[in-house]
Amino acid sequence: MRGDATREVDADTQDYVDYVSTRLERWHRAAFLLCGDRHRADDLVQTTMTKLYVHWARARAADKIDGYVHRMLVRAFLDERRLAWSKVWLMPATPEPDTASDSALEDRDLVVRALEELPKGQRTVLVMRFLCDMPVEQVAAAMRCSTGNVKAQTFRGLAALRERLGDEFAGAMAGRARGVAA
Repeated sequence: MRGDATREVDADTQDYVDYVSTRLERWHRAAFLLCGDRHRADDLVQTTMTKLYVHWARARAADKIDGYVHRMLVRAFLDERRLAWSKVWLMPATPEPDTASDSALEDRDLVVRALEELPKGQRTVLVMRFLCDMPVEQVAAAMRCSTGNVKAQTFRGLAALRERLGDEFAGAMAGRARGVAA
């Protein structure tokens, strides 16, 4: 009897490891775009992974497990933002990457800076909609707001990005982001 329970626990743990391994990069990218800092993004992903492990049985039974986990990630981000220590910056600016001459990195940095300038609601909606490729209903559920609010935040956020980056670049960014999130 004891051996069967051990195999079941091992199978559950292996399912968790397999799931996390295939999605870890996507979660890091989404967390970084939410908070704009690699170290805080690592912390957000670690917090999400820990909560996911604790609630793995419930998460695995969810209809759309990816949406469930993205909601956990966004909730971790929003919860962290409420803490006093999250407003303390240890560095005056984000360190520049070593290969700053690459145009793709320059474009990415430009988009990240533009996203950082947006209000957190607009930034969160744009990251979830275009980089995590989540439908309006899932974003609304994750943010605990109406679908109309998500649509309005999306409209305002894209308008602000167009203003900062130009129409052509903002449209290309949304299209590229959908391809990256897949």
